[in-house]
Amino acid sequence: TMPKEPAVLRQNILDTTAAILACGIDPKKCFLFRQSLVPEHAELAWILGCLTNVPRLLRLPQWKMKCASQNSEGTVGLLTYPVLQAADILLYKSTRVPVGEDQVLHLELAQDIAQHFNKKYGEFFPVPKAILSEL
Repeated sequence: TMPKEPAVLRQNILDTTAAILACGIDPKKCFLFRQSLVPEHAELAWILGCLTNVPRLLRLPQWKMKCASQNSEGTVGLLTYPVLQAADILLYKSTRVPVGEDQVLHLELAQDIAQHFNKKYGEFFPVPKAILSEL
């Protein structure tokens, strides 16, 4: 949600890919792709954003903390980031999502959005459940 220099962004993408591979992820056994090259993420985020009310996003603790650190000038990207996260989860019809404690509220938002969408348009998205780790 913060602007990056293009060269830094490209290097971050390479570094992240290297870290994923170093952790043992085998691209022969799973799909490894750059999310920004899949337009459906942004498209679904737009649709879900049209079903999400602003007061709900304003209540999320991460928004409050980061907005405070930016002198109350948080960006639209920062505010709507949890909706993009919901799109990332729901696009693949995920049923279980590994999250840290700090992301539980964002997953709850994804659950609420899935339920709201399903109620309005019929059963389409599974409601994802959290996989919490002790670590």
